[in-house]
Order: sequence, then C-alpha cells, then structure tokens
Amino acid sequence: MNSIYQDILDSISKSEHLLAVLIDPDKMHVEKVPAFMSKLNRSMTTHVFVGGSEVPEGLTEALVVEIKKHTKLPVILFPGDIIQITDKADGVLFLSLISGRNPEYLIGKHVESVSKLKTTKLDVLPTGYILIENGKKTSVERISQTKPIKREAVDTIINTAIAGELLGMKLIYLEAGSGATHPIKGEIIQKVKKALNVPLIVGGGIRSEVEMYSAFDAGADLVVIGTALENNEDFFNELNK
Repeated sequence: MNSIYQDILDSISKSEHLLAVLIDPDKMHVEKVPAFMSKLNRSMTTHVFVGGSEVPEGLTEALVVEIKKHTKLPVILFPGDIIQITDKADGVLFLSLISGRNPEYLIGKHVESVSKLKTTKLDVLPTGYILIENGKKTSVERISQTKPIKREAVDTIINTAIAGELLGMKLIYLEAGSGATHPIKGEIIQKVKKALNVPLIVGGGIRSEVEMYSAFDAGADLVVIGTALENNEDFFNELNK
C-alpha cells in the first residue's frame, strides 16, 4: 500500500479534515509560485493537486518542480491527459471517469499511460471519478465527450460510487466541475459516504469556508478547492491554521 494513501487513511481515522488545493498549470505562472505557496503553507491545506483539462506539454513538470521547492506537502498529479504525468510529483490520481461511458476515459488512457508510469516511483491512487451536473457544461464533459450524472439522480450517483469501490477503486471523487455554479449538495455527499468503505473526495463549486465545512460535515474526507483560490487568493485568509 502506498504511503500517501496510508497517510490519508490515518488522518481519516483521527477525524482530521483533509484539504487539497488544485493548481492548474495552464493558469499558474511559475514566477507566482513562491508567493502562492507561502500563503498555502500557512493554511490548513494538506495536499497539493496539480493538473488541468487542457495543459500544453512540459508545463506540468515545470510547475511541479517549482512547487516542490516551496512546500513539504505531498504533490499529487490530477492529470487531464498522459502528457501531464511527471515523476517529479509524489503521486498521481489514476482517474477513471466512471460516470461516463467513453472507453478512452474508463480504461483507454490508463493503458496508454502504463509505459510512462512504470518508469516513475509515483504513488498511484486508483480513483473513481464521478462528474455531477452543476448547471453548466464543464471542460471535463467537453473533452471526455461524456455526460455528467444529473444531480437529481441520487440513486445513480450512489450506485456508481459503489460500483467504483467494487471494481477496486481506493478513492471515490465526486466532482461538480471547474467553475461549477454551485457545490455538490450535502444530501448527495452524505448518502454516498454512508454507502462507501473507501475515502470520499469532493470538489467543484466550493468558494467559501462555509461551503467547505458543509462538505466536511456531510461526510467528505478530502475537499478540493481550485477556482475559488484562482479568483480570490484572499480566500487563504479564511483557511489559516
């Protein structure tokens, strides 16, 4: 069992809140990293996710190298494509888009990535990725050519999460999408968490401390914040340790 995953399990067993900040290489310039990471290190952030839906080749590795200079937090890839895989990170979310039915994002891209992953020492975290409709078309939906699950289809969301766990996924990730108009409802988080025996990640549309803690209170083990910090770095002030 990899160390990142074991650390997540250990933190959950202690009822600790886990917070990941998602940094998009296409939006974060390398020269801004020192100041950004200085704020992040003073916050309650526990993990750094790096990745985006569309990122030119080479940007991810350059950003990860710079981030690693300024933090001791685990840096985990959140890759939108194989070209974002770099051994400069600590781990990678091995995302399978189980809410969709496009074989490329269920298993195709994963097979292609194996030859690259075999040359790294990355902690690989098998993750069932579930996209939930949030009122607008997301980049994930556009690129993967899949439809999100309707937010009203709670039973389908729950059953998809359970199916992911039964398939061997070590993490389940409920995603409203980058720039979502609203976060995932607490009712959905609560019901999915109750049905699972593996850690639950929740992201998308979380723009305030209140929304973040609402996700935690509903059962999220790890909350992901991205766009909110891109648009308002003062949000860090609400996340101080």
